[in-house]
Amino acid sequence: MEKILIADDEQLMRQLVVDFLKPEGYEILEAADGKEALDIYKEHHPDLVLLDVMMPGYDGWTVCREIRRESTVPIMMLTAKGEEIDQLFAYDLGVDEYITKPCSPKILVAKIKALLRRTQKEGEGGGEEGVSIDREARQVVLDGKNIDLSPTEYKLLNYLMINTGKALSRRQILNKVWNYEYYGDLRTVDTHINRLRIKLGDKGKFIQTVRGYGYRYDIK
Repeated sequence: MEKILIADDEQLMRQLVVDFLKPEGYEILEAADGKEALDIYKEHHPDLVLLDVMMPGYDGWTVCREIRRESTVPIMMLTAKGEEIDQLFAYDLGVDEYITKPCSPKILVAKIKALLRRTQKEGEGGGEEGVSIDREARQVVLDGKNIDLSPTEYKLLNYLMINTGKALSRRQILNKVWNYEYYGDLRTVDTHINRLRIKLGDKGKFIQTVRGYGYRYDIK
């Protein structure tokens, strides 16, 4: 049974979400503040974390940042803060989905299911030629040794490897890895690709540049 951690200081909001998720067969963990959320996360290792931003103690930003130090577990923000700057900040921290209140509970449940399916699908792939991904542990293995990647670098490599042999545009990569329609400098992809190539050493050559378009992961 998949476990979902709901962190929100509003008990009525938590109960509303619980009432819609429990019939779907999920095990629900609840936290009323940021510190409790981190404690529960570290003890139970949920499959998905649903966070409010404005909570006593640690806010949602802090909770997300702390979780991202050690894990790429799916994180969704459910908050009344709907400004673009808040959403962009959330995605930069590593949030996978950002939903503003009020939100239809049915839509929320559908988004949670979709995010969990996407995570499971990403776990179906593998690796070869000395590079592999342990998607259960969210860890990249290079020539038998774990390598240290940031959450964004992990998601970037994972997306490339799932689509091995396919040319992916910079905008496709941004929308998938950063999970939002990006209207800024597309070169942010180039910067992360360069860092990733360095960390992969001689295997960095598998990330091929498609001139004027984007990138492709291919071992040929």
